Amino acid sequence: MDFSLTADDTPASPGSTAESAYTVADLTGYIREILEENVGEVWVTGEISNFRNPGSGHLYFTLKDPTATLSAVMFRGDASRVGFALKDGLAVLARGRITVYEARGQYQIQVLQLRPRGQGSLQEQFEALKRKLAAEGLFESDRKRALPFFPETIGIVTSLQGAVLQDFTKILKRRAPGIRILVHGVRVQGDGAAAEIAEAIAAFNREQNVEVIVVARGGGSLEDLWQFNTETVARAIAASELPTISAVGHETDFTIADFVADLRAPTPSAAAELISREWQEWRDEIAALRQRMDRAVQGMLRERRARWEQLRQSYVFREPRRVIEQMQQRVDDLTDLLRSNLRRNVEDRRHQLDKVLLRWSAVDPRQTITHRKEQLTQWEARLRALGPTATLQRGYALVLDEKGKIIREANAKLVGKSAVVRLAKGELSVKIERSEKT
Repeated sequence: MDFSLTADDTPASPGSTAESAYTVADLTGYIREILEENVGEVWVTGEISNFRNPGSGHLYFTLKDPTATLSAVMFRGDASRVGFALKDGLAVLARGRITVYEARGQYQIQVLQLRPRGQGSLQEQFEALKRKLAAEGLFESDRKRALPFFPETIGIVTSLQGAVLQDFTKILKRRAPGIRILVHGVRVQGDGAAAEIAEAIAAFNREQNVEVIVVARGGGSLEDLWQFNTETVARAIAASELPTISAVGHETDFTIADFVADLRAPTPSAAAELISREWQEWRDEIAALRQRMDRAVQGMLRERRARWEQLRQSYVFREPRRVIEQMQQRVDDLTDLLRSNLRRNVEDRRHQLDKVLLRWSAVDPRQTITHRKEQLTQWEARLRALGPTATLQRGYALVLDEKGKIIREANAKLVGKSAVVRLAKGELSVKIERSEKT
């Protein structure tokens, strides 16, 4: 960066004569203004020396190369964002502002950002590709597909050497021994590895012999993991018709593959745990659901039985005339409500059981559901048979005299008088011609 202080820039006063000389503070401030206004933010590379990390959280060190040194300070807010350990001898790339520490009369760089040297260009490529793919929408959540609920076959793309494949297989066999594992062995580091990884993903999609694909490798440096930050691998994952899991590196490592995949696992071992569940968990869940269903159905039946027993002992049956005239609509409402509740509860249980059937094909609760439905149908028929309307429908009738009172027994005084016979459907007007007690 080129700049110079010319004669025209020199102020006429103060400092132009001995009588108007600068104070040290004024001159230092003037130099600071020139540096800050003309230099601004810069990137500088060098090696850390004289590193100090006092309790304030600010960092102090010197950047040096074979021929020069530069004092540096990094204040607490910026220092908290440094993602690696600083130490003497570490080569770094620093972004900061040139300023003057007036108390010592020395210029320094106020560091805003630090990178380990050697990763700078890779990090820039990472960010550039990340921005590009994000702009295309490849990271959007609505593109993410759910994993199969209980997959039977898993495909893994990883190296055949190392502990990743062994650990992944061991966890799956322990947690879900019925799951099959198919492997496409690839190189996970070095030139040509990205093409092998992409081809393995494409091969699983062509063969369609797995339900989910896991792309995995162990931890390493940015350079070690770089094949999973390539556009080749990212495009292959995005184009996959099968759900994908990215399980690359350690929990703190993030790659482009993580952003494109349907699911990111912190480690390959964590991926194995995510796609499997203990079989006993499914058995326990089904057993608990069955118990809850039984308790709910039995409780509902006890409640309805007690309610109908209470109704039988009430005036509803002691005074049928008032029941027929005043309570028929109420009984119909209760019957409809009961039928609706029973149907809704049965539908709820059926829906829950359908979900369980999808999770665990080996358990078939349909016979239990059928039995419960038959019981509910029988109880509904019995309850309906107890209603006053059903009593009339079975052939019984109410006989009313001319004043609308119920005729309960034969009486000679009734001969020759009119009466009304109330049936399940309609009424009959009759004349009593004979009366005979039995």
